[in-house]
Amino acid sequence: MRYGTALREEIGRSGVTPLVGIFDMYSASIAAQYFEGMFVSGFGFAASYYGLPDIGFIAWPDMVGFVQRLRLAFPDRHLLVDIDDGYADVEVACHVVEQLQMLGASGVILEDQQRPRRCGHVAGKQILPLEQYLEKLNLVLATRTDLVVVARTDATDEDEILRRAQALAATDADAVLVDGVRSVERIRQVRGVIGAKPLLFNQIAGGLSPRLSLTELGALGVDAAIYSTPCLFAAHAAMTEALAKLRSEDGRLPEIGAHDIDVASSTALLEANISRRHHRRTDLA
Repeated sequence: MRYGTALREEIGRSGVTPLVGIFDMYSASIAAQYFEGMFVSGFGFAASYYGLPDIGFIAWPDMVGFVQRLRLAFPDRHLLVDIDDGYADVEVACHVVEQLQMLGASGVILEDQQRPRRCGHVAGKQILPLEQYLEKLNLVLATRTDLVVVARTDATDEDEILRRAQALAATDADAVLVDGVRSVERIRQVRGVIGAKPLLFNQIAGGLSPRLSLTELGALGVDAAIYSTPCLFAAHAAMTEALAKLRSEDGRLPEIGAHDIDVASSTALLEANISRRHHRRTDLA
C-alpha cells in the first residue's frame, strides 16, 4: 500500500481535499462514513488520550500506537498525522516518521514552533529560527520515502509569514500550511508566494481563521482543508446535553427514536472495523 502516493495524488487533483479531524477510534468510525480523509489532530488526541490541552503533552509512542489502530480499522482512508514539532528533537522526528510510514500513515504535518508549544490558533506561540526548522524539515524529508510531508509555519508577523511560506515552498515538502491565518487576503498572499506548491488550510471552531466553504477555498487556490475539531466539539456538546437531560429526568433514559443511537446501532458501527470484513480499495495499492 502506497498511502503517501495516494494522498499526494488526491491533493494534486482539482478541487479541495477535506481531511476531517478525529480524536479516537469511535469518532474515526463515524467520520469514515462521510469523508475519505482523516486528520489525526494533536488537539483532539491530547484532549481524548490525556485529558490535557494541546501544549506538548503528547508522547510519540502514544501517537504511533493510535495511528496503528486507525490504519488497521480503516485501510482505505487517507490518514494525515499531526506530529507537532517532531516531539522536540530532530532524531525523534525522523524516527517517528519512519514508524508512521511503516504503519501506513499517509502523511505528517511538521511545524516550526519551539517549546513550550501552543495550539496554532491561540496566543503565545514561539517559533524556531528558520534555519533550524529547515534543517529539521530537510532531515525528515530525507528520511521519508513515500510519506507526504506538510511543512507548517506558525509565524504571526505578516512579513515573516510570507518569508517562511516562500522558504518552505522551496523545499521538497509536498505542501505548505500557514496555521492561524487570519484573513482571505492573507490566504491569497500566501498562495502567491508559494508558486505551484500545494496549499493546506486549517479551520477550527472559534479559531483565528475565517469560516470558508470548500468552494470558497478552491477559488482561493487552496488544495486541502483540515478540520481539527468538528468531531471533538460535537461530542462535547452532545454529551453535555445528554447528561444534563439524564440528570433532570431522575436518571431515566430517554425513549429511543428512529434516528437515535442505541446498543444495536453502536455495535454495528464498530463491527465494521473488524479487519476481516474490510473490502480493500485497489486504487491505494
